[in-house]
Amino acid sequence: MITTWASGLARHRAGRLLAALTGIALAVALVAALGSFLTASKATMTQRAVRSVSVDWQVQVQPGADPRTVLSLVDRTPGTRTAVPVGFAHTSGFTARVRGSTQATGPGMALGLPDGYRARFPDAVRTLSGSSTGVLLAQQTASNLHAAPGDTIGIQFPGAGLRQVKVDGVVDLPQADSLFQTVGAPSQSQPTAPPDNVVLLPATRFAALTRGATGVTTQIHAARDNTRLPSDPASAYSAVTGAAHNLEARSAGTALVGNNVGAALDSARQDAMYAQILFLFLGVPGAVLAATLTAAVATAGGERRRQEQGLLRLRGLRPRQITALAGLEAALIGLAGGLAGLGIAALTGRLAFGTASFGASAGTWSVWYAVAFVLGVAVAAGAVLVPALRDLRTVTVADTRKQENVRCTRSPWWMRYGLDFALLIGSWLVFRASSGNQYALVLAPEGVPSISVSYWAFLGPALLWIGAALLLWRLTLLALTHGRPGLARLVRPLTATLAGTTAAVLARRRRPFARSVVLLALAVSFAISTAVFNATYHQQAEVDARLTNGADITVTEPPGAQVPPTAGAALKISGVRHVEPLQHRFAYVGSDLQDLYGVRPDSVAEATSLQDAYFAGGTADQLMRRLAQGPDNLLVSVETVNDFQLSPGDTVNLRIQDARTKSLRTVSFHYAGIAKEFPTAPKDSFFVANASYIAKATGDDSVGAFLLDTGGTNQQRIAAHLRGQLGTRATVTDLTQTRGTVGTSLTSVDLAGLTRIELAFAVLLAAGAGGLVLALGLAERRRTFAIATVLGARPRHLRGMVLSEALLLAVGGLAGGALIGWALSEMLVKVLTGVFDPPPAALSIPGAYLALTGAAAVAAVLAAALNGIRGSHRPAVEELRDL
Repeated sequence: MITTWASGLARHRAGRLLAALTGIALAVALVAALGSFLTASKATMTQRAVRSVSVDWQVQVQPGADPRTVLSLVDRTPGTRTAVPVGFAHTSGFTARVRGSTQATGPGMALGLPDGYRARFPDAVRTLSGSSTGVLLAQQTASNLHAAPGDTIGIQFPGAGLRQVKVDGVVDLPQADSLFQTVGAPSQSQPTAPPDNVVLLPATRFAALTRGATGVTTQIHAARDNTRLPSDPASAYSAVTGAAHNLEARSAGTALVGNNVGAALDSARQDAMYAQILFLFLGVPGAVLAATLTAAVATAGGERRRQEQGLLRLRGLRPRQITALAGLEAALIGLAGGLAGLGIAALTGRLAFGTASFGASAGTWSVWYAVAFVLGVAVAAGAVLVPALRDLRTVTVADTRKQENVRCTRSPWWMRYGLDFALLIGSWLVFRASSGNQYALVLAPEGVPSISVSYWAFLGPALLWIGAALLLWRLTLLALTHGRPGLARLVRPLTATLAGTTAAVLARRRRPFARSVVLLALAVSFAISTAVFNATYHQQAEVDARLTNGADITVTEPPGAQVPPTAGAALKISGVRHVEPLQHRFAYVGSDLQDLYGVRPDSVAEATSLQDAYFAGGTADQLMRRLAQGPDNLLVSVETVNDFQLSPGDTVNLRIQDARTKSLRTVSFHYAGIAKEFPTAPKDSFFVANASYIAKATGDDSVGAFLLDTGGTNQQRIAAHLRGQLGTRATVTDLTQTRGTVGTSLTSVDLAGLTRIELAFAVLLAAGAGGLVLALGLAERRRTFAIATVLGARPRHLRGMVLSEALLLAVGGLAGGALIGWALSEMLVKVLTGVFDPPPAALSIPGAYLALTGAAAVAAVLAAALNGIRGSHRPAVEELRDL
């Protein structure tokens, strides 16, 4: 019997089985793909964090301790690959006599590097010119002293006097911030910037030069074996932090560990948690939608399934046998759909990422594939087997002969109790609480192994999604129940004399029709919210890179260099459209030292992007005009406005160094607006003023940086040409380089891959939601079309009935989905503010993708309608005999 039943399903219910199988396959594929990719992304984050560190541990030898004993202790620590002592000495100044002029600098640092240091830590020092060994000057120091390889410089050591050395090379220190950290101090107590003046000496030379000097300390630089770290950044952070604490405990107070690899993993674990949140916010709804699509497909054939069940009961089959047959159908759908879904996931991984595992290890991706497969089987059981068991208990044989609308006359329970309104109100309340100024979705305190996530913030978008869907369901039911006259007028151009009949049929089938509209709307809203979030994120990542770099290419002059604005003419090489000088000074307001930027208000926007979101108290154009019209006008940060209780027009007295007297002088400005962000400016407090006013007040028009506009093209090529032209005299950075520098692991790896997967599945879900349910609903109504034909309906009348339903479904689903998607996008971007830097002023709308999604949904609906029209052309007698 089971074999006969299975073959009958395959022959006569193939469309229904394939539709349900498609829904299962999409759900399984989405979960398997996203889960595998999430795991692989976390592993990639860990690897990137570890690779970004040149010196894993900087172990500070405490005063009175023996460096050799601490070195031995570090060497014996499990996981240490290599460890060497490095000397650190404070200097009171550097001098150099070059080409007849004497140059002098302020305090700095001298480091003593042992032989083989650069081989052990290859990324710690980068040679720019000259030899890679011997006495090496940092690029900034060489620029300050106008020194080059072969020149002799003087190093002033406190307590030891002036020592002369010959420069062998000029180098860059890519990780100077961590190299010159204060080991053991909290982040807020760390130096705001590394020293400007640094010299690297061989260890033996360092010992000879610093003999008798004060302020000499020793660090043990260690490289760790990080290949065995857990793949998850949070677990890896806990492992390396525990190892560092263990070393400190065993050192008995003789050593403090500067855990550079732990700091990198600390940042990566927060990125990993945001990736997991994005998986939940953006991925889980897709899986739920695919499961809902499967349930809707099963429900579309629910009436026929109940009739078949009643017929089997009349023929004497026991409930246990009927349950077995329903289980067989569920098993066919679950197993076949699950296997198809795993195949789709593997194909997606192969096409998009080059491997079916999405880059995850064999153990992790196989677990996700198994979980997705089990989920698919469970969804199939819930969609097919559970309704059959429920009908066995609650539906009599007589009930199975009635139409669904005859059995169900009451409104759904959620409509009677207003669940949709309650969910929307709850969503608004959660959103208000989770989008406050002091709200943090992810909290990862520095140095604390645990990381906390406010998962209740998920309730806002989830309640909105469900509540809006139920509200759309309510409105559709009300429109079909009480709007039959208007509905008849709408469909009359297509159905002619059967307009009233068509409206009556739609009103009678209002529940299945409303379900189809809601399902299409949910699929479209999922596609819209995912696409808008993705586009907005990439927009803000580009904004962040441009803010950090300043322009397409930025040429930064060394501090103290007297470079006039006219020097920009030499930078206007082929491919450069505009060169904009930007002053960079420091100014005191009260006792607070802040960055001061001098701009040319009329032309600064020609080289860089000034968005209205960067400012408050006026648009970007308005505030630049204020600086031009009132040269003493000043833009300040929000923090400064709050700290000093400023009001528009207030006088702000800044103390700026006068180039003529070298002392601070008071310069009066007037508060004219707020600058929240500005190209090349730091994230906290700074000022923006008119460059001509600053130059006049201080007697100095020197430029801190030149912003170069290349039209967004050939940035790397032009930057490389300028580096060769300028040498070590200035630092050249381009936008492409800065993207990789400021982009977190979340920016550069995970969100791009996550959304690629989701956007592809969103199109498929929208097409499936629009076409599958309608196609199955029309197939189940072949009897209605056959009876209408017998009663005299023409083919054009039947065609009009089908097209009317399809068009109403498409319009209602797309319109409802657009509204829900817009609301979801606004809420997601606001709740996930921590992902954006800086927060967006407006959403980015990916018009091409949204048009593709809408076209796919409409095409699927029309294809289902055309298939229904073709089926209605069969002879009525033949159709009724088959039914």
